[in-house]
Amino acid sequence: MSKMTGGDIVVRALEDEGVGFAFGIPGTHNIELYDSLARSRSVRPVLVTDEQSASFMADGVARASGQLAVVNVVPGAGLTHALSGIAEAYLDGIPMLVLACGIRRDTGRAFQLHDVDQLAIARPVTKAQLRAEQGSEIYTTVRRACQIARRAPAGPVVVEIPAEHYLFRHDADLRAPDSQPAVPAGQGELVSRAQQWIEASRRPLLYLGLGAIEAGAGLVALAERLNAPVATTISGKSVFDETHPLWLWCGFGAAAPSFVRKIAASCDLTLAIGCRFSEVGTGSYGMTPPGKLIHVDVDPSVMGKNYPADLPVVSDAASFVASLLPHLKARAVDESLRRDIGSGHEEVRQGWTTPDNSEAVYPPHLMATVQRLVGNDAIYTTDSGNGTFLAMECLRLPHPRSFLAPVDYSCMGYAVPAAIGAGLACPDRPVICLAGDGAFLMTGLELLTARQLGLPVIVLVLRDRELAQIAQFQQIALGEKTCSDLPDYDLASICRGVGVEYLALRRNSDAEAILKQALTLTGSGRPVVVEVTIDYSQKTYFTRGVVRTTLGRLPWPDRLRFVLRTLGRKLG
Repeated sequence: MSKMTGGDIVVRALEDEGVGFAFGIPGTHNIELYDSLARSRSVRPVLVTDEQSASFMADGVARASGQLAVVNVVPGAGLTHALSGIAEAYLDGIPMLVLACGIRRDTGRAFQLHDVDQLAIARPVTKAQLRAEQGSEIYTTVRRACQIARRAPAGPVVVEIPAEHYLFRHDADLRAPDSQPAVPAGQGELVSRAQQWIEASRRPLLYLGLGAIEAGAGLVALAERLNAPVATTISGKSVFDETHPLWLWCGFGAAAPSFVRKIAASCDLTLAIGCRFSEVGTGSYGMTPPGKLIHVDVDPSVMGKNYPADLPVVSDAASFVASLLPHLKARAVDESLRRDIGSGHEEVRQGWTTPDNSEAVYPPHLMATVQRLVGNDAIYTTDSGNGTFLAMECLRLPHPRSFLAPVDYSCMGYAVPAAIGAGLACPDRPVICLAGDGAFLMTGLELLTARQLGLPVIVLVLRDRELAQIAQFQQIALGEKTCSDLPDYDLASICRGVGVEYLALRRNSDAEAILKQALTLTGSGRPVVVEVTIDYSQKTYFTRGVVRTTLGRLPWPDRLRFVLRTLGRKLG
């Protein structure tokens, strides 16, 4: 058994797990680890400007490529700065390894630098919290953490390695840890019952979440065999080919267009796969699954939490779909259903007709132009708020892992660093970042990181000088806005200061020319920022639906009070 430094053992474990990137900022406690990372042939350390961005970048790597990445932080402040992105990964089910260096435990000294109980802090937002008590435990502990992070339901795992382990050499036990328990597959009896219910239904509805992604082409085969309309969650956008004639929308309740609601209501059974019926995904619980609900998910804890399942099936999506498909009879193609879906989407597109007199850029026109120019292989990252819902409604994505958005934790500042993670993990795919101008203020300085790495990402800063989603909710519900107007800032100067190309897009008529110019710049391996003067005058289906749903749940006296207050302020 050879002796190795703690840093070399960590790097060996990461290499053996196929981890490609470690995001963070080196500090006093982990410089030995960074020395080892510098000598790695396959794990690339990436310096960030803020540890919050490190966790968003690791998240972006995982969502775009399916590969695990590392957040590498110093004790205390490094971890607490990164917690927002770790929590985002936790609530959205994204695998991540958090290497939280610990303080020295061999000195007997109190009040050390950065001394906090890191594992206690991380416990609410991580799947597991591990510590390598001895140097000889490092290799197995790191590899076991990677297994736990990947195992469905996926999520972040934190490993604390006390600083003294990096200083000294240890007997390195490089044996792989025992394999973890297998993911539960769909039980034969439950699959058989699901088959019977599905075949007895007149028209089933498929509802797919991000947890269904590993089922891949089986999802299209399932929809076609059943002639079933397909809705997805917001996180699950692009899990199913959105150019397919059976694709319906992201969601199917009050936050969806009327044609979607009508078609969903015509169904008499719901087959939900890989989803949790979360607040954001359901438009504030503004939808009711039609008919009996068959709910398939690998996590037994999600069953019955918000919508009681008539048939709960604890299984990973791929196993369930593979078990179910051979036993389903193919139905005749329902041309009327496909026509209704097609005409519904066309009606939505007609409603998005670009206004001639707009003094800003109309979002559907922007999204359509971007998608036409960059092609179908692009990855889009969005931020918490209006940009996510606009992209969700306007983009039509044919390939999985194309839509990266902070959903259930809905953390601002996600888009720019997530785009960097996606660009590193998928260098052959164009990356388009849609960042609100408020969210950009949080992590926009990571443009410096993009420039340093030579990443050809396009960052579209959607500029309306307010926190658009909250401002819209305030205006609708309260009749006035408070603390949602942003202080103005000079984006061109910021870009100049960090050495990134800047373009301005002010009018619809300039969209194609400016975006072509941006693509030319990224073609030479440079990131570019396009400041888009955005027209938010038309609210998204999602915003309107959530407001209606929320207001409709209030008792009548409070509902009336809200309406009268809003009217009074508008007329006053």
